[in-house]
Amino acid sequence: MSDAVHVVCPVCDAVNRVPRSRLDGGAKCGECHAPLFNGAPLVLNESRFARHLARSDLPLLVDFWAPWCGPCRMMAPAFESAAARLEPALRLIKINTEEAPNLSGRLGIRSIPTLALFRGGAELARQAGAMDISGILAWVRQNL
Repeated sequence: MSDAVHVVCPVCDAVNRVPRSRLDGGAKCGECHAPLFNGAPLVLNESRFARHLARSDLPLLVDFWAPWCGPCRMMAPAFESAAARLEPALRLIKINTEEAPNLSGRLGIRSIPTLALFRGGAELARQAGAMDISGILAWVRQNL
């Protein structure tokens, strides 16, 4: 396993090569100097998601949701808490299916909320339905 990983900046989307030993130590982007991790999910559009998927060495946990969806809104605080607990081992991302219908269609998102776990650009697992924080953490551990 390499001593460094590629991490896409959550602000400017620059790809940063970060030693694994520095992931927990407040690593910052080499371009914009923003922290690479802030303990919160990233809200991405389709093109930004494509960059993170293609260029990040970190697994991505994606919440496909919509603002009108009650279970999505109910799960949002748990997903937020999961980001604080899972970073920097994973990057947590929120995709609004109303704003990214082509991506949702291409990935076959049929119900929301749906969590999908990606590594190396490939989907590893998918789970539809709202989960609490313990369910999210257990599901990630089971599928990584």
